[in-house]
Amino acid sequence: MKTNFIGVALGVALFVLVLAPIARPAHAGSGTKSSDATADLSAAADYCVANGGEVENRAPYFNTNDDPKNWFRLSGFRKFCQFTLKSDGSRIHVLLSTLYTQQPSLAALAYYAKVPFDGSTCHGNPGSCYCSQLGGTDLFGGINLNGGGWVLKGAIDEVLEACIFPDLSSIDSWGLTYHQADIIRGKNLKKVLRYHDPFAAKQ
Repeated sequence: MKTNFIGVALGVALFVLVLAPIARPAHAGSGTKSSDATADLSAAADYCVANGGEVENRAPYFNTNDDPKNWFRLSGFRKFCQFTLKSDGSRIHVLLSTLYTQQPSLAALAYYAKVPFDGSTCHGNPGSCYCSQLGGTDLFGGINLNGGGWVLKGAIDEVLEACIFPDLSSIDSWGLTYHQADIIRGKNLKKVLRYHDPFAAKQ
């Protein structure tokens, strides 16, 4: 049985805290930021398109279960890469920075680990429940009737349920949920995520 997700996350944390400073020492006063913090989203966007994806600029909204005129726009935006599977039209969305980084991210690890869905305590949206099970969230304001999501008006998936993890990496909740059941939506991200599957050699 694969290492559980918590164990993987702890292993990543150990690497970051202990080994990474040795491999890439920081220079005091240099003003240099980590490669992830200064990720070139333009290059990430080019990479998305080159691999058959489409770049989407999405904004966070609350109250999306109401009439669109009552949706409440929140601050900021995020760029996602949408992949569409031609054979069935299914889609998967991954945050550009998550797609492009060569460093471990919780979203990529969650995708690769395929932790079995425990639906025994789920009383609502299975995709959202699975996201929460993995330690992420796609909830806006907790469990409520208002709803919320990452919006691109006019898109097929107008309100996206993006599973956001504590390191701010993200893959959409349904993409993660289907993948743990060995169902590919949109694209097999194993072929395009620049951080490669750490479980591959163990399978």
